[in-house]
Amino acid sequence: MAKKSRRHKKHEEHMDESWLIPYADLLTLLLALFIVLFASSTVDQEKLEKMSNVFNQVFSGGNGVMDNPAVVADPNATESEITKATAKYMEDQRQLEETQERVEQFIAVNELESQFETVMTDEGLLITIRDSVLFDQGKADIKPEYASIAKELSELLAFDPARNIIITGHTDNVPMNTAEFQSNWELSVIRAVNFLKIVISTNPQLDSKAFSVKGFGEYNPIATNDTAEGRAKNRRVEVLIQPRYAEDGTEIEAAK
Repeated sequence: MAKKSRRHKKHEEHMDESWLIPYADLLTLLLALFIVLFASSTVDQEKLEKMSNVFNQVFSGGNGVMDNPAVVADPNATESEITKATAKYMEDQRQLEETQERVEQFIAVNELESQFETVMTDEGLLITIRDSVLFDQGKADIKPEYASIAKELSELLAFDPARNIIITGHTDNVPMNTAEFQSNWELSVIRAVNFLKIVISTNPQLDSKAFSVKGFGEYNPIATNDTAEGRAKNRRVEVLIQPRYAEDGTEIEAAK
């Protein structure tokens, strides 16, 4: 009987599993990354230091880049502070804009468009009054027929809490040397003071401590002094209503 030939089965080739090691390392690194990202969203300094120690022991057994983690401020708290500061500033600007609208209505009712002007500036709401509506040339006393304008304007300057208000006088460059005023500086200051007196005296709701006056004389022109029209623009009284809050939310102290 013929013997069956033995066929030796070839052993199946052993599959190389060396790729599992880097694959496992990759998964571990991804897991570590996700943990770090999650922890960073709600930073806790003590937990972060503990996590750093664990990662250093697992991956290197020694020092690593996380040994001395930087202190990170709470992003939620920072955002909240920024939001509150912005809200204060924006509300303050809105109130100034409402005041500007009321002043412009006052100008329109009294048909003073050619004598009054309002503009929002970085320093606050600026109301410009041409001197011809208040004073005779070279004089500092307000014309009696226009005193009512100052009185009506005073009603628009009452704020609760009070705002800093600066009244500033300006002149043209025509030399001033009279028995009453020896310079344009003196004329500009006294005009601002006299305007302030009427504003304060006619409205008991105003806080006198919030008001101040300046006089620039001829040294802060807004137009050329080479023409009569330009000089007329330079002769003016300005009322600056200042904001309560700076753009960063810092409160601006009222005048003492």
